[in-house]
Amino acid sequence: MTVNTALVRIVLVDDHAILRDGLKSILERETDLSVVGEASSRAEGLAVVEQVKPDIVLMDLKLSASTDYEGLALCAQLSGAHPGLGLLVLTTFLDDRLVVEAVHAGARGYVVKDVDTTELVRAIRAVSRGESAFDSRSASAVIRSLNGQGSTSERLTDRELEVLRLLATGLSNSGIGTRLFISATTVKFHVSNIMRKMGVSRRAEAVYAASKQGLI
Repeated sequence: MTVNTALVRIVLVDDHAILRDGLKSILERETDLSVVGEASSRAEGLAVVEQVKPDIVLMDLKLSASTDYEGLALCAQLSGAHPGLGLLVLTTFLDDRLVVEAVHAGARGYVVKDVDTTELVRAIRAVSRGESAFDSRSASAVIRSLNGQGSTSERLTDRELEVLRLLATGLSNSGIGTRLFISATTVKFHVSNIMRKMGVSRRAEAVYAASKQGLI
């Protein structure tokens, strides 16, 4: 039997078993996706990820009745313990502050639970490639948050600001290049400059940093 070396291994973290079962059924219809673990709480999430070493954690923000946003703490813990792990938030909450805080906690993407299957699968694949992934409403929340306070020591150029806006929507380098009629290599150059100027090392962190600085 041929082994799919490109298989994306996923852990589901949600306190509702019915939802986890539904997600697993949907995701495993895709030949390149495999659910390798499940958890219903913050503690279980930490333990399962440590045990199975997935590529992606698809997680809710609300994991118990006692607090609405326990998933934010879990996201930060997982990001700190497993720097290469792809963290994708799937939640019912859509709030500008939460989207930005999730990115700050290490999430590479944020989608709401009524997103269609195609969009969810696209987001998972994007995060597995190291890209950011936001559905249209979450992307709008991120862009709105780009009106924060502060300044960078080295200002972004107009072109870099254009790239940053598209970066916040979760587009790949080639996708940004198509929008701006420039090559993916040129986009990569601009993204590198953006991250250098903003003092960050990841694309999602650049979006978060921009939310704290009046760049748009």
